[in-house]
Amino acid sequence: MKKILFVLTASAAIISCSKVKDGEYLITGTATGIENGKTIILQGTDPATRMTVALDTVKVENGKFEIKGKVTEPAFNTLILQGANGPIPIILETGEIKVVIDKDSIHKSKVSGTYNNDEYVAFTEEMNKTQKSLIDFQKKNNQKMQQAQQAQDTATINSLMKQYMEIQKEVGENSKKKYLAYAEGHPKSYITALIVQMMLNDPAADTKKLESIYNSLDESVKNTAPGKEIKTRFGQAKLPSVGATAAPVGSAK
Repeated sequence: MKKILFVLTASAAIISCSKVKDGEYLITGTATGIENGKTIILQGTDPATRMTVALDTVKVENGKFEIKGKVTEPAFNTLILQGANGPIPIILETGEIKVVIDKDSIHKSKVSGTYNNDEYVAFTEEMNKTQKSLIDFQKKNNQKMQQAQQAQDTATINSLMKQYMEIQKEVGENSKKKYLAYAEGHPKSYITALIVQMMLNDPAADTKKLESIYNSLDESVKNTAPGKEIKTRFGQAKLPSVGATAAPVGSAK
């Protein structure tokens, strides 16, 4: 009995230590080396107009910043540091989100602390491995391509382009496989909804497989904006096309 009470007391203590309630988010950021007063904008998308909007703006103080607010569902947003050469992707969702800004290489900034942000980081790292061969080819042959263009060496240009296209095709195929593998294995991930939404734009996509993945999604993911859009698109695809003639009643099947 004492052990049960201890476990319950410990659980209650852990819950009470949380700085956010359900439906709230807290972004705590470390901005080492960034001077006081630099602004950080939390940027999102207006659901009605789909235009980019500033959700909140804060200033760096002593290498730290904090953004707190309410959220109804996960959403893909960005953090914009004043003077930085790119955004920091972040999934806004319930929970405590930690951000460590790399002022010298903004794309190396770290976001962690909640399920979907941790999943996004892991997924991105895996996809970067898939695309490495293409990036390596570009780095290795960039100077060679420039020299060939200056010399109007069409044989070298065509050869490099052919090799590039072959690697690009292979990377594309491997990427699709990884997209599907992730989506099939992560029904609770917001990333899965984004993957299905993106792949539906491919005319060659296996819509039956994508619909199967959608059907297996957790209800919390189905109820996100991309989840609802996916449902609508599948519903529209099943509607008879304009001008289609319905089969007469009693006709043979």
